[in-house]
Amino acid sequence: MMTNVVLLRPAECRDPGVQSARLIRSFAKERRAQGDVFWLKENAELLGVLASTGAALEAEALEPLAAFHAGCRDLLRNFPQYYRFILSICLDLEAIGLPKQHGAALCGRVARADLEGAELSDLQRAEARRLLRRRGVGPQVGDGALGQRLRDFVSRSVTFAMPNRKAAYELTHIIFYLSDYGRQIPELPDGTLKSLHFTGLLAFLDQDMDLLAEVCAALRFSGHCPSPLWEDAIAAYHRALRLQAEPDAPMQDDYHEFLVTGWAMKIADRPSQAQTMPQGALRFHAARSGQGALRPLAACLNDMGARRRADWGYTRPHVLSYLGPDSHAILLAAERSGPHFEQFFEGFARARA
Repeated sequence: MMTNVVLLRPAECRDPGVQSARLIRSFAKERRAQGDVFWLKENAELLGVLASTGAALEAEALEPLAAFHAGCRDLLRNFPQYYRFILSICLDLEAIGLPKQHGAALCGRVARADLEGAELSDLQRAEARRLLRRRGVGPQVGDGALGQRLRDFVSRSVTFAMPNRKAAYELTHIIFYLSDYGRQIPELPDGTLKSLHFTGLLAFLDQDMDLLAEVCAALRFSGHCPSPLWEDAIAAYHRALRLQAEPDAPMQDDYHEFLVTGWAMKIADRPSQAQTMPQGALRFHAARSGQGALRPLAACLNDMGARRRADWGYTRPHVLSYLGPDSHAILLAAERSGPHFEQFFEGFARARA
């Protein structure tokens, strides 16, 4: 049940520092118990957004996380399995305003213990390398055999013409790590740009604004401008999100969509509408729309049977006559959002020409 709330005054709502402080308090103190792995994940994601966009906050705004910062060495000793979360939170706190007292020591401990060596996933190894490099420890993300495997993965564009959320998020995060979240333009192999465009087309067709926002961020970190149609859709989605103080509400809310769509707008230097932030345990609610065009497009191809082709010119009239009005409009917007739609469709159709 929603509680009575006290809202920030309009002037405060427009102040990014006040908004950031309000989010930090809610994530640190009011949503989950500190130390819970989901608490670590949420706070790492919030602070990562703030650090990558150059936030600089006063000590008062960071006070809810000061005790975590002071005790992070003990936390690393007691919970080494969460070293990436702990290290990320510590380094980002030191990037946005707390004294640089613990980050270097934490990186040294992680490197000496070879915690990266306990990772099976190349993506997690890349994240660990990126964190350690923030204090000059260890190899660059793109060095050696690991770097080559990452580049081979992102350049194989055919992978990203088919729905695969795990591969899609691995693609965007590899770009985040290779670019150090936009602090440098990475050298990427041929095919990577097409991979990002294919992933963006899938996300736009599916109206998956969380993934689309990550794709737009990855494109900008790669030195490219995303489709204005994609960023317009992300901006509209972000503006429609609502924040409420609901301490007893389920925790499975849309906080990540709120963070990543706002982050994408900040990276694009687009003004975002000031969010009304009540006092209390924040919950984030997205406005739900229709199903998009991805599933109807796949259903149309399935229904075509033996007539199914990888040629978009041949297939287009069949698809447009099949889709409902909303899906029809989304598909047309996707088609004109960039130069790669026909190549994307060749892989998506999974049919002989």
